[in-house]
Amino acid sequence: MIAELISTGTELLLGQICNSNAQYLAVRLAELGINVFFQTTVGDNPIRMEQVFRQALYRSDIVITTGGLGPTMGDITKIVSARAFGRTLVLHEQSWARIRAYFEQRGYCISDNNIRQAMMPQGAIVLHNNRGTAPGVILEKGGKLIINLPGPPHEMQGMFEDEVVPYLVNRFQLHNVIRSRVLHCTGIGESTLEEEIKELLKQQHNPTIALLVRDGEILIRITACSSDIETADRLLDTVEHQVRLKLGDYIYGVNDDTLAKVIGDLLSASNYTVACAESCTGGMISSYLTDVPGSSRYFMQGIVSYSNEAKIQQLGVNNSTIQQFGAVSEETAREMAEGIRKIATADFAIATTGIAGPGGASEGKPVGLVFVGLATPEKLIVRQFQFQGERDFIRKNTVKAALEMLRRSLLAMRT
Repeated sequence: MIAELISTGTELLLGQICNSNAQYLAVRLAELGINVFFQTTVGDNPIRMEQVFRQALYRSDIVITTGGLGPTMGDITKIVSARAFGRTLVLHEQSWARIRAYFEQRGYCISDNNIRQAMMPQGAIVLHNNRGTAPGVILEKGGKLIINLPGPPHEMQGMFEDEVVPYLVNRFQLHNVIRSRVLHCTGIGESTLEEEIKELLKQQHNPTIALLVRDGEILIRITACSSDIETADRLLDTVEHQVRLKLGDYIYGVNDDTLAKVIGDLLSASNYTVACAESCTGGMISSYLTDVPGSSRYFMQGIVSYSNEAKIQQLGVNNSTIQQFGAVSEETAREMAEGIRKIATADFAIATTGIAGPGGASEGKPVGLVFVGLATPEKLIVRQFQFQGERDFIRKNTVKAALEMLRRSLLAMRT
């Protein structure tokens, strides 16, 4: 069973809206055992949209569209879908009544063009929208399906789960499930990681293993196919265990885990606290740590000491240190970490100083040079990094490096 996703809307092509619908549907269809081999985005042009639909129907069994079911002249997805199967649009009285009731209950005035949302292709299965006004559509011809879903993610997800999933399971007697698990790794390079698990990669069949790089970390996606969820999960457990034997503590989390959440759990479990003094990262580490609910239990304080004066006045860095070694130096990072740990009376303290670019480089200190200091109850560590890339990339990688230093230290304290 092959499905194709078509996202409609010129705003998507222009990059004005992030296409989260395609990601959601791809994941859910895989879990149902339906393969998604193609994804297409097309603007609100009837000719190009019809070409995309016809191509999709030629190579796929199920075509699922999102967007273009609104009341305006530009909402043409349903019209093009009907044309692809040689259907005309007729008023669906039940949908029109639901739309009118939706407006009346909220005290809104209904516009004449809202009736467009109640016009349905002849012979279509109408999908109720419990979160908005636009009904969805299922059309079938010659064993091929077109399913029209609304564009707003909360409407699309509700309709898919409430209406489409039961239909697909019943229509195709779906039994196979595809389950994925993502292991998050940091502190190791992609090539080194691949070398560590190369035998597993060579032997993979079911489950399969894929490596992805994102935001300074490596993701290992393990995917299993089986007739039921329990068996698929057991397959995932086996391969995850094999990967962990190879990579150990380089794996910091699973699925939705973030480095900040894992660190928060480690801090909470030991009743430790942390504080941050940031220069080149400009508060990003503090933001990451405090994004986690309940972080007030362990996050004490964050200071963005961007200027030399702030480092001296707020953190107690010696002026002579900056004059002799520079603001971007091991010595300054050390004193920043010591300073914020003392001020915040925290168990752990992170300090960052570096040259994020594009300017600010000097002889011997290129763009991307970063020092990260970590003060712990036992010692003070400073590591030097040389990152390559644009300003945002350098800052994000500094955050990852600093958090990984903290995580490693917390793990060591626990053993």
